[in-house]
Amino acid sequence: MQQVLKKMENEFASIREWFRSEIASLRTGRASPALLEDLEVEYYGAKTPLKHIASISTPDARSLVIQPWDKAALEAIAKAIENSPLYIVPIADGDHIRLTLPQLTEERRKDLLKILSAKAEEARVRSRRVRDEAWKDVQAAEKEKTISEDEKFRAKDELQKKMDGFNTELENVREKKEKEIMEV
Repeated sequence: MQQVLKKMENEFASIREWFRSEIASLRTGRASPALLEDLEVEYYGAKTPLKHIASISTPDARSLVIQPWDKAALEAIAKAIENSPLYIVPIADGDHIRLTLPQLTEERRKDLLKILSAKAEEARVRSRRVRDEAWKDVQAAEKEKTISEDEKFRAKDELQKKMDGFNTELENVREKKEKEIMEV
């Protein structure tokens, strides 16, 4: 049973990482390099994440500076930003690109909260799937007589305890991000 629980914890860890990376790209009132890191740029005929071809810095709370390692990539980066759903106009400034993030409107904040809730629900659905698979493994072990019926029900309680702990942690992360989004 320890093997099943360990597998479940590993799956939860990967879901947790996925969720955190997904919500990191949701824009809050502050500038963050995570907004652009995974933006796909057409670079020498291949789609390349921006973080692989440039450094992204935040000189202040409302702006980002992108400095490509290859100056020839400036135009491709600007084009990728213009075509992104961020609705930010890039300003080419010599050998770097400057982005000034506009203040979030109330409507945009509500849209971001809907996206956040959808991502949280997707993480919960994934975690339920993991729990159900673990429960099937426990039931199969009981059918094969490798564990007793009592052990099966103890394992079920343990699975639910881990599931509840994961959901609590997920909700705490979601609430923290919601506060960041709603902060003016």
